[in-house]
Amino acid sequence: MKIVQLETFSNEFVCFVKLSTDSGHVGWGQTSTYNADISATIFHRQVAPWALGFDALDIDGALARIWEKEHKYPGSYRCRAMAGLDTAMWDLRGKIERKPVVELLGGRPKALRAYASSMKRDITPQDEAARLVRLRDTQGFDAFKWRVAAECGRDVDEWPGRTEEVIPVVARALGEGVAKLVDANSGFSPTRAIAVGQMLQDEGISHFEEPCPYWEFEQTRLVTQALDLDVTGGEQDWDLPTWQRMMDQQVVDIVQPDVMYMGGLSRTLEVARMAAARGLPCTPHSANLSLVTICTMHLLGAIPNAGKYLEFSIEGADYYPWQQDLFLGEPYAVRDGTLQIPAEPGWGVEINPQWLASARYQSSRLGA
Repeated sequence: MKIVQLETFSNEFVCFVKLSTDSGHVGWGQTSTYNADISATIFHRQVAPWALGFDALDIDGALARIWEKEHKYPGSYRCRAMAGLDTAMWDLRGKIERKPVVELLGGRPKALRAYASSMKRDITPQDEAARLVRLRDTQGFDAFKWRVAAECGRDVDEWPGRTEEVIPVVARALGEGVAKLVDANSGFSPTRAIAVGQMLQDEGISHFEEPCPYWEFEQTRLVTQALDLDVTGGEQDWDLPTWQRMMDQQVVDIVQPDVMYMGGLSRTLEVARMAAARGLPCTPHSANLSLVTICTMHLLGAIPNAGKYLEFSIEGADYYPWQQDLFLGEPYAVRDGTLQIPAEPGWGVEINPQWLASARYQSSRLGA
């Protein structure tokens, strides 16, 4: 069975990929979000030419071929484009075998505990606390993440004093029996991060994400060594040798690969296996409601070192208007703070035909 056509449907934020075979079977995937129209161009220039004519079920072989043929162009952009091929091939295999991807990986469909993940910094501590408490009381979430620092802020907060205020205000409003997580998005120096981390510990917060510039491993390792809570990171990283160094140097307590930034499910599984061999949990980054969170759900349902919860973005049309109406039905229905891994073949979701009709269309075809 050979890949004969690869089609993309994209806008600035999302790019879906349709893979067709000479047997008439079809799989759907997605490149990484953000600048997705650029990823679509890279997909047709540097991914599709090497995938067309290739065995449609040899996922690892296809990725290795692209990696070798495009060895002069390593980096995040190529991986973001490769994710579209990888995820479409996994969906294809699931549909052929009539199994959800989670079962292809040796797991099973089940409910996953989720943490409600806030993306906002332009919100007062009081308003952030109020909306998280509402989610606790109406949707049953028992785990929450909110933002401190300013993104890559060099110790400059979103506004003066916000970090010191938002930590206790939100933590105390949520109360006991709730898991509490914060994300600094590379915002602090080690000295400042350690001081903030001690405040987090005092308020019962157990997860401190990306406290220092993520590329400065030694800075993050200093924070990890100084604190008792879990220091986490890795969402930006795509290079497997970099992941190995991160783990060997004990930079973080929990790894957080992003399926789409990594280049797809197969390469993310490699990170999860590396972490499992070192006794580290894997709690992937899945910060929007495109296909990335669906893929992450299937992954968490199968790996032995799955972390405690699924990251679930709580931002709606006011913050992420582009993620509205991507799928038919309700693939992200929350029940008592949990989400159900789809049990239908492949990823188990159907992309909205109206969204596809509005997107920019490109095609690469074997022999064309």
